[in-house]
Amino acid sequence: MSETSVETFELIDQGLSAFGAKVHAVPAPAWSQPSPCTAWSVRDVVNHVVGEQLWVSHLLKGETIAQVGDRYDGDVVGDAPANAWDAASLAAGTAWRNGSPDQIVHLSFGDVPALEYAEQMLVDLVVHGWDLARGAGLPDTIDPKAAEHVLGYLELHAEDWRSGGAFGAAVDAGSSDPAVRLLALTGRRA
Repeated sequence: MSETSVETFELIDQGLSAFGAKVHAVPAPAWSQPSPCTAWSVRDVVNHVVGEQLWVSHLLKGETIAQVGDRYDGDVVGDAPANAWDAASLAAGTAWRNGSPDQIVHLSFGDVPALEYAEQMLVDLVVHGWDLARGAGLPDTIDPKAAEHVLGYLELHAEDWRSGGAFGAAVDAGSSDPAVRLLALTGRRA
């Protein structure tokens, strides 16, 4: 495994833990609060990330989008978002630890190495972890190593994400801090 692969896979593991800690810290009244992710509540953010994690084991086993189908559409967290997170992140974490960065993953836009998929999933964990924390009124710091890594990835790919509707227009960071720059690149203000 290359140094980048090891770092990305380690950061995924850390990202799962960090996101999970935030999920478990959400106060009951905060689940319906708006998040910085336009039109999504705190619960919606968690539902999205849980849904993404549910796909991981399938895709790392080589299944296609068509094979997985619509089983994870809609509400995947029910009345127990933290429990849904725990189950999904456990399965995803196991799949990542058993995966290879070179294996091919079949995504909606084409086939890519698992390392590229891991980079995308790390973006999701880090950025939506911040959305979750900010919306729920929790500490919204981003791990500096994760911020630097994801910023480096998005400096090369943010326009692709933006053209697909994942991010709003970039805003002025007004800071050299990697976390602030990362959030600004995704259209968020720290």
